[in-house]
Amino acid sequence: MRPWHFPVLLLLLSAGPRLPLQDAPMAVTLFTFDRADEAAWYVVNDGVMGGRSLGGVAVEAGTLRFTGTLVTQGGGFTSVRARRNVDLTGEDGLELRVRGSGRPFEVELDDGQRRFGRTVSRRAPVPTTAEWTVVRVPFSALRNSIFGQPVNAPPIDLTRIQSVGLYMLDGRDGPFRVEVDYIRSYVAGAR
Repeated sequence: MRPWHFPVLLLLLSAGPRLPLQDAPMAVTLFTFDRADEAAWYVVNDGVMGGRSLGGVAVEAGTLRFTGTLVTQGGGFTSVRARRNVDLTGEDGLELRVRGSGRPFEVELDDGQRRFGRTVSRRAPVPTTAEWTVVRVPFSALRNSIFGQPVNAPPIDLTRIQSVGLYMLDGRDGPFRVEVDYIRSYVAGAR
């Protein structure tokens, strides 16, 4: 290392408030899928709206597997969800390790916000490839909707996260496969 690199590095490290080591941001692990009973994941298909999409979920060999067939006529979605009460205050987003059939899915956080008597869905897209990939979804990327229609709503309340969901609703008929190794939070700039 050249001598002039070291002072620049120190200057960069000393910029901003310094936190004691025990107060440094830590990822909050929501799911690791190490046990089949880690959470009760359940399926919600578009049959609730007269659709014909079918999804299924299994937790095996340390991963969550969300598979099925999307049928866009009549509904066009399938989802899996699990309860998880967690406070994500101070975190910047979700980190997921995923692989799949190349089709994007969406991740959802539910903070219990309601508008017009309906739950506000807060979702953002997650791409997949055939190889395991780590994807970060900033909370600022979450879009507010009710039944797929955009809606104005207060910002997500990170102190009141009640559940996590995964949706397949990319508008393409046919089979899909998504595998998730873990879901945790992240703080930008932290590893």
